Amino acid sequence: MPFVEHSRQDDVVTLELNRPDKRNALNPELIASLQDAITTVEQDNTIRVLILGGRGPAFCSGMDLQGVLDDPVAMGGMLQDLARATLRIRALPIPTIARVHGAAIGGGCGLCAVTDLAISHPEAKLGYPEVTLGVCPAVVAPWLTRKIGAGPARALLLQGGQLSGTEAASKGLVDELVPEPELEMAVTLLAKKLAGGGPDAIAVTKQWLNELDGSIDAAMLDRGAALSAEVIAGEEAQARLRPFFGSH
Repeated sequence: MPFVEHSRQDDVVTLELNRPDKRNALNPELIASLQDAITTVEQDNTIRVLILGGRGPAFCSGMDLQGVLDDPVAMGGMLQDLARATLRIRALPIPTIARVHGAAIGGGCGLCAVTDLAISHPEAKLGYPEVTLGVCPAVVAPWLTRKIGAGPARALLLQGGQLSGTEAASKGLVDELVPEPELEMAVTLLAKKLAGGGPDAIAVTKQWLNELDGSIDAAMLDRGAALSAEVIAGEEAQARLRPFFGSH
């Protein structure tokens, strides 16, 4: 079973994270599958919109932190791969939509923030609890900053914790809220609307917006991955994470 499911309806492609039993926690295999799926999208110029979702009870619960305890050094490579995956999503010349249900935490919230638009429901849980766990949210910080602004991002990342879908929408992290049973239909309708735009006009507009906000800065993302890896390998992170995962 692939860790990222790929489906297509007309000119709209949906990629769904597929570790439902782990609430789609990000591990090396899932990130590698996501990279492969992005490559497929990059190579098909007939695709007009990408929807990013998750199977099971949650959009994405963040990094698989059991791996931090099992092999904190290898976690550095996973963070690097995640950073590059987010950069590739941002650089796509087509509109991208995050369909956020259940929870989008840490790296999962980063995937929400990197897309062009995010739709969720009021009861969803979004947030960045990294600092509470002794982890640095350096990989997701650039995307959150560009999404909601430097000041609000600073307050959110330093405090940690979670937001409801309603609170996330009030801060600009989520662009639209609908009742959860209507989420899939709302995303489908938005995708159809976006697919009706001029492909060249959208591609150039996206490229210009990315230049204006500095999105396509691979060096910054690499630095963020290195910072996160350094903190994760430290004693503080290991000590704070062990009560949650050490007995597994």
